[in-house]
Amino acid sequence: MTSFSRFTGLAQSLPPTVPFVGPETQERARGETFRARLGANESGFGPAPSVIDSITQEAQLSWRYADPENHDLRVALAAHLGLAPERVVVGEGIDGLLGLIVRLIVEPGTPVVSSLGAYPTFNFHVAGFGGRLVTVPYRNDHEDLDALLESVQRENAAMVYLSNPDNPMGTWHSAEAVIAFARALPETTMLVLDEAYGETAPASAVPAIALLADMPNVLRFRTFSKAYGLAGQRVGYVFGVEETVAMFHRVRNHFGVNRLGQAAALAALQDQAWLGHVISEVSASRERIGAIAESHGFTPIPSATNFVTIDCGRDAAYAKALLDGLVSRGIFIRMPGVAPLNRCIRISTGPEAEIGLFEKALSEVVAELG
Repeated sequence: MTSFSRFTGLAQSLPPTVPFVGPETQERARGETFRARLGANESGFGPAPSVIDSITQEAQLSWRYADPENHDLRVALAAHLGLAPERVVVGEGIDGLLGLIVRLIVEPGTPVVSSLGAYPTFNFHVAGFGGRLVTVPYRNDHEDLDALLESVQRENAAMVYLSNPDNPMGTWHSAEAVIAFARALPETTMLVLDEAYGETAPASAVPAIALLADMPNVLRFRTFSKAYGLAGQRVGYVFGVEETVAMFHRVRNHFGVNRLGQAAALAALQDQAWLGHVISEVSASRERIGAIAESHGFTPIPSATNFVTIDCGRDAAYAKALLDGLVSRGIFIRMPGVAPLNRCIRISTGPEAEIGLFEKALSEVVAELG
């Protein structure tokens, strides 16, 4: 049988891979489910009861298409942020929105700057549109703002990606440092500021809306997947200057955010009391994970996210052996993918029952490895 021959050269040059291997894929390979799901930075504390009620009520109308303008959610988000609705766009999680901004800016050969080891889905989109990715190593487990800026200027980059707080390390820069970085960028460079973990960060890490609001080359991306507990619904949003944000409407999938997702996100936004409860649970769980790490002589890296990255004190092979040992015992975790970050493992916060399973399994693996 002959193969179809009209795929683009770019498409044919890409590897048949995805940024992450999901826990479900691993469960199918193992032939059993994980006992503790602590690797995807989901919220094991779940969405608010009010959100479940909203999803249940809206399910009866699943035969209807969702509002292609995401009007009610967009207006509510704008009010929450103190912005005009025209400055907000809703999309299929941050991942979907990252794909759109890359599509809007990147052509084959376009230089794009990111940190080596940063969130790989962004790189996936850049490669998919033929961009030329330029990476900068982390410095002291933080994204290196000075080196990122230097690379942007050297490469005349069209775009630079920064997550604050950071994934996979959980570290963060102050709001003042992020603002200074944004203002130092050339006007022709788009700052993709990923704030997926903003709700679990200290207030001092998140720039006030007004301080970046009038910069046409800054877009801020947020999500309902983390602290709001709606990873499975795929709802994110981006905000910035109206003229910049309006470009998303030229390429977005207008029916991409499903009806239940819209209703769930709106209910979640309205239930700030539950958000406060989850943030408290996340903070306590981070401390618990840190104590477990320290009991084995490991070093938990201070985190502003809903996970803790643990410096295992040795090399990548040892960290991978820890990961494999935990996975073999039904504990799903992940680890950073590049040196020197890959001396670490990463544990999502979660309910005490799952953290207890992790604690027991880690003790067994450490003893086994010696």
